[in-house]
Amino acid sequence: MENFGDIKKEVSDLFKRMREDIQTVFAKDPAAKSILEVIFCYPGLHAVWAHRVAHFLWKNRLLLIARLISHINRWLTGIEIHPGARIGRRFFIDHGMGVVIGETAKIGDGVLMYQGVVLGGTSLEKKKRHPTLGNNVVVGTGAIVLGGINIGDGARIAAGSVVIHDVPRRATVVGVPGRIGMGFSVREIQDLEHGKLPDPVADAIRFMMKEQEKLEERIRQLELKEGTSIEFDKCLVKKGVEINEGFLCASEEFSEGGGI
Repeated sequence: MENFGDIKKEVSDLFKRMREDIQTVFAKDPAAKSILEVIFCYPGLHAVWAHRVAHFLWKNRLLLIARLISHINRWLTGIEIHPGARIGRRFFIDHGMGVVIGETAKIGDGVLMYQGVVLGGTSLEKKKRHPTLGNNVVVGTGAIVLGGINIGDGARIAAGSVVIHDVPRRATVVGVPGRIGMGFSVREIQDLEHGKLPDPVADAIRFMMKEQEKLEERIRQLELKEGTSIEFDKCLVKKGVEINEGFLCASEEFSEGGGI
């Protein structure tokens, strides 16, 4: 157990963070209308507050009481946060139903998370087995982040993505498994432009098509230089005519009963 002075300071910090949490709701949810509405009608806020109390007890080795508070929190809000998880300032869970945050997860400051998100573990060993999210990360609806991986500051994880590898700062992850696309500007992150998502597969196809066009142009230039282009084209046309004539003859024979 910590000494009384340290506990008093932590309790004071706890109330300061609760006030900051209310301000965060107004900053990140345009639907918020009043302080009373936020206090009484936001389960994501209730879940964070309950977790802060449970985490305080967990750090002071009151493990069973901490787990009971976490369990009641899950029953009331539909959000499961292990009391051992470390959560930074200005953390906001929008809507929140179905969110699961594991014991060794670590969440930085200014993180925004939507309903159905899972920060899960991939190991049965008692070690760091849940993700670490940097500052100002956005995790979309239904996204799953697995293992002791690191998500860099300002990264975005698109809705429904499954992330199993580290994500660099300011990158955007899309798909199953998650693939990294382009990053976002500070303004786009502040404006919550969730509709502006990259398509890494389409980007790869476009890149290959451009490379193919370059190769075709180089081959055409070489053919023109060697003087083989015209003769080659004539050969292709002649071969195409022969194939078409053979196909037409076969069709006429078949229509007249040939081959039956």
